[in-house]
Amino acid sequence: MKIVIGTRASQLALWQAEHIKAELESRWDDVQVELKKIITKGDKILDSPLAKVGGKGLFVKEIENELIDGTIDIAVHSMKDVPTEFPEGLELFAITEREDPRDAFISRNGKSMAELGQQKDVTIGTSSLRRQAQLLTLYPHWNIVSIRGNVQTRLKRMEERQMDGIILAAAGMKRLELEHLVKEYIAPEVMIPAIGQGALGLEVRSADTALKERLEFLRHPVTTQCVLAERALLRTMEGGCQVPIGAYAVPKENGSVFLNALVASVDGKEVVKGQLEGNNPEELGVTLANQMLNSGARAILSVVYHNN
Repeated sequence: MKIVIGTRASQLALWQAEHIKAELESRWDDVQVELKKIITKGDKILDSPLAKVGGKGLFVKEIENELIDGTIDIAVHSMKDVPTEFPEGLELFAITEREDPRDAFISRNGKSMAELGQQKDVTIGTSSLRRQAQLLTLYPHWNIVSIRGNVQTRLKRMEERQMDGIILAAAGMKRLELEHLVKEYIAPEVMIPAIGQGALGLEVRSADTALKERLEFLRHPVTTQCVLAERALLRTMEGGCQVPIGAYAVPKENGSVFLNALVASVDGKEVVKGQLEGNNPEELGVTLANQMLNSGARAILSVVYHNN
């Protein structure tokens, strides 16, 4: 059985695709896996914030088109890049076990966030409005600048532009074996992660039943329950990749899921937080989203969407 995996061409995306390839070939003796690199619109446009040029779908549309055309069989995505709606004929079949979901602070001069927080004229780079909003809530005097590109590009730009630090996903730093560059990992209680952060998603054609049977072993039930709750919240809020929404769900010993979420204004001055526990992930996400929307999140998001 030949399987073609479609992936973005960045070093991290290739690591993720190679990981799935190795898992499949280790599990199935009769499977041959190839990778196909696909350049997405999000990879081409690096000089504008994602919110200004189309948001979340920028990293998946070209890959999904090749799935529909049949030139690839599986799309491997970072779950935090995956829209909540899928084209007809495609589905998110598997969510893998989650890597570290936290954000990571990379310091150019070795100082921690708390140490930099005492200084003036601090410049931090991030491509995420979610991170920006939460940073400004903690340190309103910081200067937050947009920085796009893959991990290596962002690290290079931090040095070139003499930034004090940048925020990246811990999962990517660990997968690329760059943990030595991380000054500190930011606890979810301090900075709520992006929806699905740290997990991989496998998108396939809905009719590909034989392939789905081969992928079944990659599904991680606990991670799936948690990420489904986070995505239900995002979908209900009609949020994309580049909106100041964070959500992080964790499993409880009794089998339920505990969901913690945040919506903030871009300047960090207005924040709506919510927490809820439940047994049905989809219902949990929808219920918490509606509670937060009615508690001020709707007004915050309307301003963000208007400005974008």
